Amino acid sequence: MNIVVLVKQVPDTYAERKLDTATGLLDRAASDAVLDEIDEKAVEAALQLKEGHGGEVTVVTMGPERADEALRKALAMGADQAVRLSDDALAGACAVRTAQTLAAVIGTLDGVDLILAGNEASDGRTGAVPAMIAELLGIPALTHAAAITVDGPAVTVRRETDRGTATLTADLPAVVSVGEKLNDPRYPSFKGIMSAKKKPLTTLTAAHAGAGADEALSAVTSAVPKPPKSAGEKITDDGDGGPRIAAYLASHKLI
Repeated sequence: MNIVVLVKQVPDTYAERKLDTATGLLDRAASDAVLDEIDEKAVEAALQLKEGHGGEVTVVTMGPERADEALRKALAMGADQAVRLSDDALAGACAVRTAQTLAAVIGTLDGVDLILAGNEASDGRTGAVPAMIAELLGIPALTHAAAITVDGPAVTVRRETDRGTATLTADLPAVVSVGEKLNDPRYPSFKGIMSAKKKPLTTLTAAHAGAGADEALSAVTSAVPKPPKSAGEKITDDGDGGPRIAAYLASHKLI
C-alpha cells in the first residue's frame, strides 16, 4: 500500500502568534515553526497501516525551505520519502489554490492508494483542503476519522460526533482526514532521526508539478490586531455573591 500524508509546518501552537497587518497574513517568522500536531497523527496512522499492510509512506508539503524541518521529523518517525513544493508565486496561497497545487503534486506520484491529512491546519483552520483535493482527484473523501482500517480494496473510518458514531466506507484510492482522537503519535527515535538525514527529500516547483502559480482566488482585504483582554468583573461576596454571580451568568446567556 502506497500512502501519501499531507503535512504542514506551522507556527508553534503554544507560542504567541502575530498577524502582519500590512498583508493580513500570519507572521511566520515571529515564532518557532513545528510540524502541525494533527499532521503527526496522520503520519502515525500511515505508519500503522504500513506496518499492517506493507508499502511506503510519502510525506508531502507546500512551503519554503524551512518546511524541510517538518518533513525530516515525519521521516524520523518512519516515513520513507518526502516531497516539498516550493514556489514564491504560491506564498500566501488560499485554500483553493493550495488544494489545486497539492493535487498536482500527488498526481506526479505513482500508484497512490490512500491520502491522509489532518482535518485542518492550526494556522488557518479552513478545514476544507482535504475534501477539495478529493474532488480535484475525483476520489472519495472520508472526513473527521477517529479510527481507520483498510480491508482489501476498501478503507473504513469511524467518525465520532456529538450525536453518536458513524461508519464510512469507500473504495481505494481515497482521501481520509483525521481528527484529534485518532491516536498518540510516536516519538522519533535516535536511530530514526539519524536515518531521516539519508532518506530522499525531493523539491519541486509549481512548473515541475504541472501546477499553475496563478493568483489566489481569495484574499484578506483588511486585518487588525487582536484587542487586548479586558479586565473581568470582580464580585465580592457580602452575603449576596451567589445571586450576583447567577445574574451575571444569566445576563451573558450562560445559564
